[in-house]
Amino acid sequence: QVPLVESGGGLVQAGGSLRLSCAASGRTFVGKALGWFRQAPGKEREFVATISWSGSITYYADSVKGRFTISRNNAKNTVYLQMDSLKPEDTAVYYCAAGGSVDRTSERYPYWGQGTQVTVSS
Repeated sequence: QVPLVESGGGLVQAGGSLRLSCAASGRTFVGKALGWFRQAPGKEREFVATISWSGSITYYADSVKGRFTISRNNAKNTVYLQMDSLKPEDTAVYYCAAGGSVDRTSERYPYWGQGTQVTVSS
């Protein structure tokens, strides 16, 4: 069973918006912090945003602050990433991850989804 499943990726023009979703099984969601990371071709995976179990703590990468919003619905075991004012440099595969606490380091997240492609055209 895949612990995390992302959806909502696609092709959008610069300045547009997308909303990513990540559905998790109960074991990988309850009590966990959820994070979004991304990896562009030829680049290392990088942190995008993370949210605590309660939703009261959120962190963002400087490159997306003010444009992206992370949220979660614990009743639906789902985390979201609302992406506005998209730029071509946001093009990447976006991954959802679950871990014990909010952290910007990917190694702190033991559970990962398979990713969803986001492509922003100029």
